[in-house]
Amino acid sequence: RDQPRSRGLGDVYKRQPGSRSDSDLHTFGYSFKPWVGPPIATASEIRSYMGEVIKENHLEKSIRYKHRILRANWCNAEKQWFIEAECLKNKERKHFRVNFLWMCQGYYRHHEGYTPNWDGVSDFKGRIAHPENWPEDLDYKNKRVVVIGSGATAVTLIPAMSKEVEHITMLQRSPTYYMAAPDYDIIGNFFKKIFPQKTAYFLTRWKNILMGKFFYSRCVNSPEKVKKMLIDGVREHLGDGYDIEKHFTPNYKPWDQRLCFAPNADLFQAIKTGKTSVVTDHIDQFTEEGIRLKSGKELNADIIVTATGLILQCLNGIDIKVDNSTVNISEKMSYKGRMFSDVPNLAASFGYTTASWTLGSDLTSEYVCKLLNYMDKNDFDYCSPEIGEGVKEEGSYMNLSSGYITRAADKMPKQGSRSPWKNTQDYLKDIVELRLGSCLLYTSDAADE
Repeated sequence: RDQPRSRGLGDVYKRQPGSRSDSDLHTFGYSFKPWVGPPIATASEIRSYMGEVIKENHLEKSIRYKHRILRANWCNAEKQWFIEAECLKNKERKHFRVNFLWMCQGYYRHHEGYTPNWDGVSDFKGRIAHPENWPEDLDYKNKRVVVIGSGATAVTLIPAMSKEVEHITMLQRSPTYYMAAPDYDIIGNFFKKIFPQKTAYFLTRWKNILMGKFFYSRCVNSPEKVKKMLIDGVREHLGDGYDIEKHFTPNYKPWDQRLCFAPNADLFQAIKTGKTSVVTDHIDQFTEEGIRLKSGKELNADIIVTATGLILQCLNGIDIKVDNSTVNISEKMSYKGRMFSDVPNLAASFGYTTASWTLGSDLTSEYVCKLLNYMDKNDFDYCSPEIGEGVKEEGSYMNLSSGYITRAADKMPKQGSRSPWKNTQDYLKDIVELRLGSCLLYTSDAADE
């Protein structure tokens, strides 16, 4: 079931300064490949880990690098997908026929990030960079830098850049929740000393899964207590003299939007040096020298980094058709969070917004393999989820209020009122349903198909 991949391994990870994981690698890594380093990993460390996975499992010959899938059309008569792809090296068009299409590209538009329409952008005399398209020749040494945004990208970018800039400012419209913790795992390191590598990894992975589940439950059930804990943590690093209320006290509950992790409190350490500052205000317009704020204050800058978010797209923006009719995925209902109503022989790996992405991808992989083996054993050519009676649309596909999610809410698939049409975002529930449950689809004529 060979198929072209849309991006080469070198394109997977961002190249801006400080690029790293925002989940611990014991859960972000693969279940079958122990992670032996510290919990948070740099982009280069993750690339090295991925390279080892590919080499150890002899996957090189099964990967087509530098190919972009343009369109895929399912033919009901032949029970196959017809794929058109482009080789990025020479722009040659290539065509493939496959039995099953498995989408593993995530849900971001990686070649373009989100940038608001600000007034006066063309007036700015300095350089503007978005982390999704980081310029290789950008020299920020001894420069004045303004980073617009305070999310996961900003919290990795700013500590790394602060070491070389003259001054760097994090400009935010509203505060974000941060959790600062050491980049080491005391319990995990103890496991490594007394157990074999695979056993230690298994125990550390499940310890982190259960702790993450517990923390998320606390955020949902006791949001004010968690809020106080997080803000007190910031105050512990910056002191009572810092305006925590203005710059680090969000107006939403923890995990209504993604929580940002600051390993070794690096963001707060950068602020304490005096070379990093935080400004909470709204942009009025760009000027020749920088940014004018609604308050009337001006921020002078040589470089402005627009860490303003990502653009979501389902199925990597590929033109998906069934019998030459375009499929509008926003009109489809998600089946087990991995397939879509009335779309044959197609699955999409989708992870979690409240836990490491790879936990969900691992389960998707197990489910798809289970499904393919079942189809082979019973000589089925295709499968297609069909919505049963009494299932209604209910709730959003992703349960966060982050800007990048709300902007794309109308482009995401629908969620149903009951299992298996609900996207639970709950690993423990999913592991029971996907790993232990039946792979059979809920169809009106399952026996015939």
